[in-house]
Amino acid sequence: MPKQVDHLGRRRLIAEAVCHLADEHGLEGVTLRDVAARAQVSMGAVQRCFRTKEEMLVFALGHIGERITERVQARLVGSPAQSAGTTLGHAAAEVSLLRGEHRAEARVWLAFVAQAAVSEALAEPLRANYAAVQEMFTRLVAEAAEDTGSAGHLDPVRAARTLLALADGLTAHVLIGHLTAEEAHDILHAHLVGLWQRPAEMSRPASGTPGRRSGR
Repeated sequence: MPKQVDHLGRRRLIAEAVCHLADEHGLEGVTLRDVAARAQVSMGAVQRCFRTKEEMLVFALGHIGERITERVQARLVGSPAQSAGTTLGHAAAEVSLLRGEHRAEARVWLAFVAQAAVSEALAEPLRANYAAVQEMFTRLVAEAAEDTGSAGHLDPVRAARTLLALADGLTAHVLIGHLTAEEAHDILHAHLVGLWQRPAEMSRPASGTPGRRSGR
């Protein structure tokens, strides 16, 4: 019998090779020949899986998005007893790719984001990915707002958009060394804490924060 080929498995293998090369050389350094060599398959195998380089890059982008989404979903399923606010914080941290073991993934993700600015083929799946994450954030924000009694002053959609933009920005700032991962986590935590404060409370010193002494 002819050997059965796992086409999806081979496409994922090739996507991993694309990601490794993009991490090392940027997307401009990704060629079909180098991808075939890194994946240890023939050029013909790559071309049977993907008709064009663009199609290969789109699949690789989706592959990264799936990995991030799976980690976020694992957070949601693995800790069902957590509050919506805590779950939102964990999800935002995963999306930010702040952990050291995700640094390579962050480099590849930003390489795709940069290329998507001039490639509609990449921009379309990126928009879909961001829309899905925003929808999840919106749901968690709404649930947490109910839990904390802040639903009256908080717009879940706007808050979700802001949080997603912050998470994405922190990825870049950590990657180029402007912020450490710890500093980025602090910024993210402070932003989330501020979400649940009523406008009048935001102008007060935080509980336990000493006031300024006179004469100093």
